[in-house]
Amino acid sequence: MESVEKAEIIVRLAQQKKAKDIEVLEMKDVSIITDYFVICSGESTTQVRAIVDYIEEEMKKRGQRPSAIEGYNLSKWVLMDYADVIVHVFEVETRAYYQIENLWIDVPRLSFEKDKDSLDR
Repeated sequence: MESVEKAEIIVRLAQQKKAKDIEVLEMKDVSIITDYFVICSGESTTQVRAIVDYIEEEMKKRGQRPSAIEGYNLSKWVLMDYADVIVHVFEVETRAYYQIENLWIDVPRLSFEKDKDSLDR
């Protein structure tokens, strides 16, 4: 599975669980460890867990397992490592505090339409 396809699937799965403020950062030119960051938010730690659980379950059905999931117990900021795609699922206030997308303000973002089947650059 290509990394952009993996990122797109993860975005669609997060949307199905009503994740907020989904952003996809293209990290290929600034990182040797991953191609994309998918960043999204949940309104509560319960929703964060639901988003993470759903992504993990559905990606396993596609033969994709994360090498690590960090932060699940507190569920304020959960990181899922799919190698070429790193998923950050934040509780809203935690995301506002860290603002990690601002660390890479100059990297390309992939934008998408909710009704479309693919991500657009």
